[in-house]
Amino acid sequence: MASLQIKDVPQDLYRKLKRHAARQGRTLRDVLLEAVRKEVARAEFRARLARRDPVRLDRPGRALEETRAERDSEIDS
Repeated sequence: MASLQIKDVPQDLYRKLKRHAARQGRTLRDVLLEAVRKEVARAEFRARLARRDPVRLDRPGRALEETRAERDSEIDS
């Protein structure tokens, strides 16, 4: 397993992080690892979202009733 070191953390931020971890009954390491994982997941989500085709809002969508009726007619056939 790799190690990571963060240098020159402002003292007030360090104290806030320690208090936050203590309130949750967790270690500072666990709190920071979760924060890093969430940030990486957000970045990956934004990258996937950027690759998707945009949703066209200039044309109306199908009504739910219309979709259900079509589905029901296909099932009855």
